[in-house]
Amino acid sequence: MEALLTALSLVLVLEGIMPFAAPGLWRRVMTRVLADDDAALRRVGLVSMSLGLLLLYWVR
Repeated sequence: MEALLTALSLVLVLEGIMPFAAPGLWRRVMTRVLADDDAALRRVGLVSMSLGLLLLYWVR
């Protein structure tokens, strides 16, 4: 449980960097993402999950 909470904490920190450091850029990127169709968002999600799994495998 401790590892899960640590991982969640790191995700929240990483997710918060862009809106904190460059809110205008973050807003433009999010606006563009919202304009994409579902298939494009699914591809981005698949690539993100795949990279996360590969990184997790490499670290472990």
